This record gives sequence, C-alpha cells and structure tokens, in this order.
Amino acid sequence: MKKIWLFILIGLLFSCKNETSIKKSVSPKETETSSVKQEQKDYNKTGLEIAFGTKKQLGKNLISQLNKKGTLDALTFCNVKAIPLTDSMQTVYQAKIKRVSDKNRNPNNKANNDEVTYINQFKEVIKKGEKPQPIIKKTQDSVYFYYPIVTNGMCLQCHGKPNKNIKPETLKLLSNLYPNDKATGYDENQVRGIWSIQIKK
Repeated sequence: MKKIWLFILIGLLFSCKNETSIKKSVSPKETETSSVKQEQKDYNKTGLEIAFGTKKQLGKNLISQLNKKGTLDALTFCNVKAIPLTDSMQTVYQAKIKRVSDKNRNPNNKANNDEVTYINQFKEVIKKGEKPQPIIKKTQDSVYFYYPIVTNGMCLQCHGKPNKNIKPETLKLLSNLYPNDKATGYDENQVRGIWSIQIKK
C-alpha cells in the first residue's frame, strides 16, 4: 500500500512540475517582453537604414564636388543642395528626416530642446570611448529615432578650427553664406549633431 501512495506522490510531483513548465513557456508577460524587444530591434534597424542611406546619398554628392572642384564649391553645394537632398530621401523612406545640431550652421538645422538633450547624451558616450546606441522614443502614432553625426577628417575642412583646419578663403565664404555660423571648432570624433527621424507606425 505504501508503494502505491509513493508512486501517486511522485506522479503528482512530476505533474505539477510539468504544468509549471508549460505555464512558464507560454507566459503572456514573457511573450510580451519578447515582442517589445523584437519591435525595438526592428525600429533600430529601420532608423539606422534611413540615417545611413541618407548619409550615403549626401556623402556621395559632397565627395564628388570635393574631388571635382574643391572645398569652396563643395561648401556652395552644401548650402544649396543639402536640405533638398535630405528632403528627397524623406520620400524614398516615407519618414521625416532631419540633421540637427546644437551648434548649427544653417538656421534650419537648429536642434530643439529635446534634441539638444540627446546630443549631450551622445557626447558623453563618445567621450567615454563607447559605441553609441540609437535613442528611440515612441508616441501613439510615431517612433522618433536619434543617432549621432560624428566628425571625421574630411568634416574638418569646413567644421574644424579656423586657420588651422579651415583655410582663410573657406572661412570667408562661410561668413558670406552663413553670417551666424556656429558649426566650427571641432576635432575628429566629436558629435557635431544628430539624425532626428520620425517614422510613422
């Protein structure tokens, strides 16, 4: 009789364990967390695709001007074509795309208060030598994506230190095209601004 009860008890224990395991595997909370992580990953991928795709388009045209005609013509090109090119990529990606800065050159690229906060966050990350991760904010109908624009050697021709990286003739043209220019004084690997992208859900 004792053996029968022992078998029943063991059976109940295994039954409870399996039931717990089954419940755990289909836990709504875990499924929801997994879904949120996947959604976050997808928005990261989409945002980076838009940012890098637009950067590639702008960079291709800018480098072409630099190679063909030099810094002065490239600067004039940026003054006339940079924003229309960015706007054209909005149509390609069906998203609102901005390049904004706390030290803007063009008044149309001035960062708002929230964007300045994110710029400062990215500055701290880069300063520590860490790899920046996209910042994503969600509203009911949109996802907002932010990612840093970091200077390299080519950028310093127009965004570096006056009379060190930026030649006098370039400085003169800058002052003519942008009387209130704030976008100079950078070194390499510094945050010059951010991509600010709005994606409709």
